[in-house]
Amino acid sequence: MRIVLVGPPASGKGTQANVLTERLGVPKISTGDMLRAALAAKTELGLKAAEAMNSGKLVPDDVVIGLVEERIAQADAQKGFILDGFPRTVPQAESLAATLDKSGTPLDAVVQIDVPRDLLIDRATLRRTDKRTGQIYHLKYNPPPPDADLEHRADDQEETVRARLDQYDAMTAALLPYYEAKGLLVRVDGSGAPKGVTEEILRLLSERKS
Repeated sequence: MRIVLVGPPASGKGTQANVLTERLGVPKISTGDMLRAALAAKTELGLKAAEAMNSGKLVPDDVVIGLVEERIAQADAQKGFILDGFPRTVPQAESLAATLDKSGTPLDAVVQIDVPRDLLIDRATLRRTDKRTGQIYHLKYNPPPPDADLEHRADDQEETVRARLDQYDAMTAALLPYYEAKGLLVRVDGSGAPKGVTEEILRLLSERKS
């Protein structure tokens, strides 16, 4: 299956992407990972991305689309993929659709993980990282051991979390209706335990295939 996974910060999107990759047997394609790899390899697209980032600008859509095109053309993505972190805007979604239509492999679904805002803030602001091990804990759901040397990361501070959620809402304001109008949007309640969310996603995807 060819899937786009969409969800706000602290929705568990990254966790679901990793689990679904294993369950569906298709690769997770993350634009962040691709950008880092292109920058490290100093490819033509990587150099264009670096030029934009070094001047404080967003990486141009044509560069990101180019990276996605290269990745989905690889052998392991021929049976499908899970796109994580892309598209983020309607123009990006339109470019992705044009790319997939050329190869006759359109998207099967866009999975939106819905979580109430107050729960997202609770999940994010109570996260703590062990400075020694890098292990991430949650003061409520996954408490650390007594000897953990904890730090509260800057991007988990409430003010930062709220700003990131506002940014996400603004970004997806047009994207989600775009996919809904095309009959691709699948909404999943992400407020429960990760395993239950995974099973619900798989159930809904199975319904679309049948």
